[in-house]
Amino acid sequence: MTEYERSRTMPAQPEHVFDQAANVDQLDTWLPEALHVRAGDLPAVTVHEDRTDEDTSALLRAQREQMRLEWGTRDQGSYTGWLQVAGMDGGTSEVTVHLSFFDESHDPGKEAVDAALDTSLQRLEEQVRLRVDNAAG
Repeated sequence: MTEYERSRTMPAQPEHVFDQAANVDQLDTWLPEALHVRAGDLPAVTVHEDRTDEDTSALLRAQREQMRLEWGTRDQGSYTGWLQVAGMDGGTSEVTVHLSFFDESHDPGKEAVDAALDTSLQRLEEQVRLRVDNAAG
């Protein structure tokens, strides 16, 4: 099993960050650009990966009371992940994303995963900023 984890501080209350991250209809705005999620009968979702042009059955659970998203492949059990939002002083939040690959063939490698996590967290922060700015003005 291979695991990866990245964190980023965001300039918003944890509830705002979590609501943006957990919005199934807007996951494409912050997930890696090659992944697209279609909601079925939640927690069931389908993930389309552009790189392989394949659809994968997956599960996505949002636990707002814990400020946590959890996901993973449904049939193979080859991949899981979670996102945790924690409030910090001064109205900021820390977002941590953790990925676990149980099947080496699904692991794109450290460099690719680290880049994807960094980019995804940056894109999520941009979406959070847009949401907070629009709510304020």
